[in-house]
Amino acid sequence: MNRTRKRPLSTQEAVVRCAIYTRKSTEEGLDQAFNSLDAQREAGEAYAKSQAGLGWELVPTRYDDGGFTGANTGRPALQRLLADITAGKIDVVIVYKVDRLSRSLLDFARLMAVFDDKGVSFVSVTQQFNTATSMGRLVLNVLLSFAQFEREIIAERTRDKIAATRRKGKWSGGYPALGYTVDARSQRLVIEPREAERVRAIFALYLEHGSLLPVVEELSRRGWRTKSWITRLGHHRGGRPFTRTGLHSLLTNVLYTGQVKYKDEVHPGEHAAIITSQTWQAVQARLARMGRVDRGRRKSQSLLQGVLVCGPCGCAMTPSFTSKRGRIYRYYVCSSAQKLGRSTCPTRSVSAGSVEAVVSEQIRSIGQNPALRAEVLATMEEQATQRIVAIEAEARTLDRERQAAHRAMRVASSRVRADVPDAEVLSQTTQAQERLAALTRQAEAIAERLRLAHAEILSAKDVDAALAHWESVWQTLSPTGQSRMIPLLIESVVYDGGAETLTVQFRPAGLQSLVHNRSIPAEGVSP
Repeated sequence: MNRTRKRPLSTQEAVVRCAIYTRKSTEEGLDQAFNSLDAQREAGEAYAKSQAGLGWELVPTRYDDGGFTGANTGRPALQRLLADITAGKIDVVIVYKVDRLSRSLLDFARLMAVFDDKGVSFVSVTQQFNTATSMGRLVLNVLLSFAQFEREIIAERTRDKIAATRRKGKWSGGYPALGYTVDARSQRLVIEPREAERVRAIFALYLEHGSLLPVVEELSRRGWRTKSWITRLGHHRGGRPFTRTGLHSLLTNVLYTGQVKYKDEVHPGEHAAIITSQTWQAVQARLARMGRVDRGRRKSQSLLQGVLVCGPCGCAMTPSFTSKRGRIYRYYVCSSAQKLGRSTCPTRSVSAGSVEAVVSEQIRSIGQNPALRAEVLATMEEQATQRIVAIEAEARTLDRERQAAHRAMRVASSRVRADVPDAEVLSQTTQAQERLAALTRQAEAIAERLRLAHAEILSAKDVDAALAHWESVWQTLSPTGQSRMIPLLIESVVYDGGAETLTVQFRPAGLQSLVHNRSIPAEGVSP
């Protein structure tokens, strides 16, 4: 604990600035005139008032976290409290109970480290201790261990309750499914007739088309959307257009067969079924067949996966395929059109073989294109120069930090030679030495980076010599090697389906690697 910053609580003349922190895990009841946060703050104010003879005064800022769990520190009021503690605005933090600050032993230890570093005491109103004493810190750790144990037990009880509820076929809460609504009195699922008809129609559409995307397009044309509902707090959820993922989730939801699922277990439910077992089995069989085909797709043949972009909408174009009479036809399709339907993007699917042939030809022509060689050289020189300037600026900043560290170490060393009997002085000296050693290591690393940056500046002769052999290198690469090489050499390939144009943007860093290495093993390249 930093004794130079610690204010003794027994000194009546000193003003001890106190902050009250309150927290409630859920938002339930926060809209009441007097809620749990108010009760916690009232208890903290009464405790602070009882210590007025010791100079305790409350700061006007409120630190209230309503609806935030104590399992982590990602809470806005807690972060504001920590910021004010760091700024030296608070001397004591008051809470109603220890678990209001944190229920995690690890997080609490970190918070206590911050408190100790800034000379801030921690007080729990109902548990009668503070961290200004060693006994208080011991009791605090014991209580916090039980708080964490209680949180884990509550989580286990909740999981066990959900499992028992599902095994009895009851609705255990969560997002409602399209076709059902929750009865306010019995808390059971009941069929919503209009939505149930839509669910049956969606299952029938999938059996008719045999594919997800045509069904998504038909649902978009009809204006049908996902389940829409209002939460207990008045927030609107759902009501979005169907996507392939959302449609697949609906088609695989066992709830529509009158059953409930818990992990891998399926149990008879209390609610009525919307889909017959025959329809359900037919849809699942069709989905399973399509899943096996998708898993059997050979990704190594998709050379442009991850770099091909749709020009009109800017979305990625993903590889796909279809089979006819035992022959596989590969193509690329806009991901937006694939998820939301072809009406969302004018770009149609493009043959994978034709677009890959154009890109491969441009890659093979690198060595024979004088304009491209000149562009590569100019780009690499510009990037190398920018890196050198940035590294030199970093080196100057680090040099100033090293000079400051030298001064701090000289001051600390002089205090040690003067035989100042203070362990804090020895600690400061050790910290200054470690800081200076770390800065020295950073300076050595920066010097090495600067040397490598200067070495990366290439001449036109070096570029010509490397690119002249590129065509033979590309031809020796296997399909797997070529697919791994593409992301290294190409920034993006933009395909405009309307104009039927293809724009290839090379990646200067990848070409620069080629210049340095002269050749790259076919199977040794990783994206």
